[in-house]
Amino acid sequence: MNPSKLDEVEEALLDGEVVAVPTDTVYGLAVDPRLPGAVDRLFALKQRPGQLPLPILIADPAGLADLAETTSAAGRLASRYWPGPLTLVLLRRPGVIFDLGGDPATIGLRCPANSLLRGLLRRIGPLAVTSANRHGEPPLHTADEVREHFGANVTAVFDGGRCDGQPSTVISLTGAGVTCLREGALSLTEIATIAAGR
Repeated sequence: MNPSKLDEVEEALLDGEVVAVPTDTVYGLAVDPRLPGAVDRLFALKQRPGQLPLPILIADPAGLADLAETTSAAGRLASRYWPGPLTLVLLRRPGVIFDLGGDPATIGLRCPANSLLRGLLRRIGPLAVTSANRHGEPPLHTADEVREHFGANVTAVFDGGRCDGQPSTVISLTGAGVTCLREGALSLTEIATIAAGR
């Protein structure tokens, strides 16, 4: 990755703009959720309904406890699947006030298995990220596709090559047991077994 291009992506994020980033699944649209107006820009560009919350990507599994109320099941799943295509929806820690849409008491977290993106996350901090497409349309797999689809509406594109992974499996641990919110790359049977400590 060209350092000057990475600096451009970082500068855009710190200005509250929408950027495109490679992940271990598909390309994503990302903003810094701590900055006023950034999440609103992402929702508008994505044309995503406000009741569908944005997930947060973190650089390392240890960052889970900074944003969410951890549980033994969450710890086991993070140890087994992170970095990787599993999004955990948990209760937020007090003081975590990102406006991500959906239920303000919960937060969806994932640590992606993409070293370029994790390096950016270490520089910037947690980012709100959703697949790089308009809501209901197929995801995009290359930086060129993102540029063609969104043009100048995406301030900077972090080109990490082709991204052809399956979407992450999204599960909620906010109630009793494991609730699947979206099927994805991982086996739900295996997830439930590990969450239960078996």
